[in-house]
Amino acid sequence: MKITVFGSGYVGLTVGVCLAELGNNVICVDIDEAKVKSLREGSVPIYEPGLGDMLKRNIQEKRISFTTDAKVAVKHAEIIFTAVGTPPGKDDEADLSAVRAVAKTIAENMSEYKIIVNKSTVPVGTGDIVKKIIEQHQKEKIDFDVVSNPEFLREGAAIRDFMNPDRVVIGIDSEKPKKILHSLFEGITRIDRPIMFTDIKSAEIIKYASNAMLATRISFMNEIAALCEKTGADIKDVAEGMGLDKRIGPRFLQAGIGYGGSCFPKDVKALAKTLEQHDLKSTVITAVEQVNEQQKKSLLPKVKKLVPDLNGKTIAIWGLAFKPKTDDIREAPSITIINQLQEAGATIKAFDPEAEETAKTILQNITYTKDPYEAAIDADALIIVTEWNEFRNLDLKKVKELLNAPNIVDGRNIYDPKDMEKLGFNYIGVGR
Repeated sequence: MKITVFGSGYVGLTVGVCLAELGNNVICVDIDEAKVKSLREGSVPIYEPGLGDMLKRNIQEKRISFTTDAKVAVKHAEIIFTAVGTPPGKDDEADLSAVRAVAKTIAENMSEYKIIVNKSTVPVGTGDIVKKIIEQHQKEKIDFDVVSNPEFLREGAAIRDFMNPDRVVIGIDSEKPKKILHSLFEGITRIDRPIMFTDIKSAEIIKYASNAMLATRISFMNEIAALCEKTGADIKDVAEGMGLDKRIGPRFLQAGIGYGGSCFPKDVKALAKTLEQHDLKSTVITAVEQVNEQQKKSLLPKVKKLVPDLNGKTIAIWGLAFKPKTDDIREAPSITIINQLQEAGATIKAFDPEAEETAKTILQNITYTKDPYEAAIDADALIIVTEWNEFRNLDLKKVKELLNAPNIVDGRNIYDPKDMEKLGFNYIGVGR
């Protein structure tokens, strides 16, 4: 099929490349000329495992191309995906300016039937807004359908999530696009991982509700972790016992220092705002966000237990990205803890295998090191902020020798407290 994707950010690029991998003819549109030039050369501007190789292969096979020419891109497509950003706007409401602009561009350049698929995360009712904009700006009346197809791509596992999804959700308000979209996605679905057709508004809410539920589980476990710390229980055992209940399951029951990234913080706030706009209380959703913000600040008291006076001290940070397998530090807990430490007069040395360059655009006055061992040299404490796998099996005896004092605050519980005690560390985890 001939497909156009508006937006070449994280979602748009992944969707475009994966659709090309499935044999479709894809054009990706972006207003950033430098980014388009780089993508044409096969250079990926984000860190996502496997995406670069897949991009180069599909460029070589001439299944994907990049342009800034929206007119050409609209004319090319049978199906147009909009995957532009919807960042937090005024009062945490999703900013739909890019979605509106794309809808207007499509309307002004379409000359035959199109299926317009909203892939961006948008509030309920956006499908109606897009439809109205297209109707208002068409040069002549041309038939089209607006569809909602929310994305469920995890950073670090986006290709696998697209190619082997739990489900594909498609919101439609007419039968015409159903067969076409079923044909587009049927190759990646299974009996137990279906294409779910629903109405547009339900599809829009499914995305926000899914992210909010996952964020709720994280915040809930972090509150239980605080209780474990007060009572001497172990959150790891609590999570295991809960997860064995089939009604609950084990996923997203890990306590830590809070969620971050481009989705959960933004979507939780936007869902709360949507509830308020419909004269509904957002009690649970607001509490989820409040707990998460509190949790990001929970490491500093733990550090001060080990290093009471931080002024003039050196603190090592392992991990800057909000989670492993990405270079994304948007809303990352690392930002909160580093800012707190610097305000207390501490000097920061940090290592992250992928996020150093993105961190430099946000964090100031940090010494970046080439590996985790270098970060530990002469540090008065080590804080583990991101659970990169390479941190799990390091030579901890060497780490202890390099540290000025054997102090570790493990914000992701990657080590066993008993093992750390035997090694002679002053070790504090979360909920343990």
